[in-house]
Amino acid sequence: MSRERSAPATRRGFLKAGLAAGGAVATGGAARAAAGDPAITEIQPWMQELGPGVDEFPYGMPSPYESHVRRRNVEWLTADPVSSINFTPIHELDGIITPNGVCFERHHAGAAQVDPAKHRLMINGLVDKPLVFTMKDLMRFPRENHVYFCECAANSGMEWRGAQLNGAQFTHGMIHNVMYTGIPLRLLLEEAGVKTNGKWVMPEGADASGMTRSVPMEKAMDDCLVAFKMNGEALRVEQGYPLRLVVPGWEGNMWVKWLRRLEVGDEPWHHREETSKYTDLMADGKARRFTWEMDAKSVITNPSPQAPLTHGKGRTVLTGIAWSGRGTIPRVDVTIDGGKNWHEARMSGPSLSKSMHRFYFEFEWDGTPLLLQSRAHDSTGYVQPTKDELRKIRGENSIYHNNGIQTWYINEKGEAENVEIS
Repeated sequence: MSRERSAPATRRGFLKAGLAAGGAVATGGAARAAAGDPAITEIQPWMQELGPGVDEFPYGMPSPYESHVRRRNVEWLTADPVSSINFTPIHELDGIITPNGVCFERHHAGAAQVDPAKHRLMINGLVDKPLVFTMKDLMRFPRENHVYFCECAANSGMEWRGAQLNGAQFTHGMIHNVMYTGIPLRLLLEEAGVKTNGKWVMPEGADASGMTRSVPMEKAMDDCLVAFKMNGEALRVEQGYPLRLVVPGWEGNMWVKWLRRLEVGDEPWHHREETSKYTDLMADGKARRFTWEMDAKSVITNPSPQAPLTHGKGRTVLTGIAWSGRGTIPRVDVTIDGGKNWHEARMSGPSLSKSMHRFYFEFEWDGTPLLLQSRAHDSTGYVQPTKDELRKIRGENSIYHNNGIQTWYINEKGEAENVEIS
């Protein structure tokens, strides 16, 4: 007795039959996309052609389809790109580690091209024995690995007087989060022997701007690193190769790059970067100085102006990042209705002190407009304030240390915009 063949004769027939059977359990857009989708039913070119060999890219590169994931600058922010900043594409990333190739850059005289064989680190000032180290000398000291965020004090600074830049990359992208490998600064200072009246350390960079800052000795002896690697590889040129200072939880301007000298003194130096710059100008015209620590902060990265909702109604994943210069982030709240109702987000991934934390909130979008906000709580009990709460204390003259709650408006089409609500 003859019988019909129960299996499709061709690959295309098999796929179509499988889709027909799977349609009973598929839902929403997945089912609609599967019905006759040539991406499934047709054999694609990459399934028939040989790809590049193992030596084609000696240093691995992202897929060309990810070429849009890159640092970007805002041309009108500064007069010249050698003394400027670009921004991490935080809306394109997930997890907590920032890939080295997209970590934001901030330069005051361009990225110095330093020959490590000719680079030296000097320790002088109020020490028992001034020292000069080569890079080879430094490699003989004990090293540690720590994941820290580095945030420019001016991150979100353009938003003090209202919504300005339409994208999480531009409002919050002056930040990266990487694993640093380096030598505890205290070991180098102990090698030189700090005199009893040595209360401050002044790191100096080898770039043409001669960057300097004053760091209290307590911080220098606590958790600062002299770093030479990030995420396992040598520092990138724009991140201070071959040597930079890491000052965990404190503003990025203190993380001196191309580190060449550490001077020990008995009082702060009050150089340009801590007098005319990197102070907080208050409403009465007075400036707060030495506001080093970065307060708890968060931002929703998706959806956001550069990452709109394109899937329509239904299941939606909201995600963002939170961090604090004073510890960990045990909790983040999110609202999708402008603060009428708050929901505790789902934290995922490592919770490390002075490091980024990743949060998620899944919900069903009904297609009505949304007002998205996130609110971070850090391990000291501090709660991220609204922008209006900050302005009541500090006015609108400042550039630095804006950690106010960010609002994104999502319209019926899923398009997002930077807004403020009272």
